[in-house]
Amino acid sequence: MLKLEDLTIRFGGLIAVNSVSLSVNTHEILGLVGPNGAGKTTLFNAISGLVRPSSGHILFDAERIERMPLHRRARLGIGRTFQVPQPMQALTVRENLLVAQRFGAGRVDTNRLDEVLALTNLADKADLEAATQLALTELKALEVAKALVTEPKLLMLDEVLAGLETAGKQRFMVMLQDLHERFSLSIIIIEHDIETVSNLCHRVAVLNYGELIADGSPDTVFRDPEVIKSYTGADHA
Repeated sequence: MLKLEDLTIRFGGLIAVNSVSLSVNTHEILGLVGPNGAGKTTLFNAISGLVRPSSGHILFDAERIERMPLHRRARLGIGRTFQVPQPMQALTVRENLLVAQRFGAGRVDTNRLDEVLALTNLADKADLEAATQLALTELKALEVAKALVTEPKLLMLDEVLAGLETAGKQRFMVMLQDLHERFSLSIIIIEHDIETVSNLCHRVAVLNYGELIADGSPDTVFRDPEVIKSYTGADHA
């Protein structure tokens, strides 16, 4: 579904992503992990269209998209959330979804919107002002809902579980697994919690200083000495 070929992203003299080649398969959940500053969100920004790569290619369903505008990528089936929830000010939850759907899908489908509200446990919050009347867990769910109403094939989640307490994180994981099955989604999730990644993801890719240092099953990757060193700064005995 998604394929990155030798992707490099530079900001002046800083190489944020260095010649990364990576794929995401249909209906796969891929965990993207690594220390802070490793280039994970920059990679998301390149895939979604917020950043233009310095070199390399991004293919989605075999079509090159690295120079494609954001709205066209959304309509091809790429949806994402942001690390910090960004509800649209002075709009209700439902209005937030309507705007996202109009931009991302190019049309309004109220049936899809109502279905997403129910599946993300926001149906009873639909008429609340999103920016001021939602709790953190609900704001995180709204981020996911805004992406889902655009009818994505690939859903990219940027630390959507960050800041949630244990019980809330577990409920959110169950919701993501249900959404994955219901909509036959491919998912990439940036997440720091190794236990969460191990339980949720089929495969894990690790970035460090902008380079891909591991790619494989959670069990294999999290036992890799180079991965352990990237997190701890010390060799694994």
